[in-house]
Amino acid sequence: METGPTGGALGGDDLSPSSPAAVISRWTFEVSRRYQHLLDKTVPHVLNRWIGCLAVVLIYAVRVYFVQGFYIVTYGLGIYLLNLLMGFLSPQVDPEMEDGPSLPVSGSDEFRPFVRRLPEFKFWFPLFTVCFNCFDLVK
Repeated sequence: METGPTGGALGGDDLSPSSPAAVISRWTFEVSRRYQHLLDKTVPHVLNRWIGCLAVVLIYAVRVYFVQGFYIVTYGLGIYLLNLLMGFLSPQVDPEMEDGPSLPVSGSDEFRPFVRRLPEFKFWFPLFTVCFNCFDLVK
């Protein structure tokens, strides 16, 4: 009678609960779950998020000014942030590409509000993380 593992996706090596790979996997899952929980808690606090983001950007700008360098990194960061801003300000559906009139002409026409291509949270999050991560580049 065989009592060992019968094989599977890992080629016969099943992960025991105490193996290092299982411990690391559980730990990374727990960390990512807590991180996502913190992000979810910040969603309704729009003003506080943007104030914190502005503070991080200002601290980065002051740090670059006092270091007197890293202008190329800051230039690349500025281009990336402009790309994010363009996505935030542009509509999801290009009105030039649609057929027909852009304004409703009768009562049966459907009103479609302005829908952004990049939502506010998806604009804030990369902006904050990139600016915060640039502190590692400017030492």
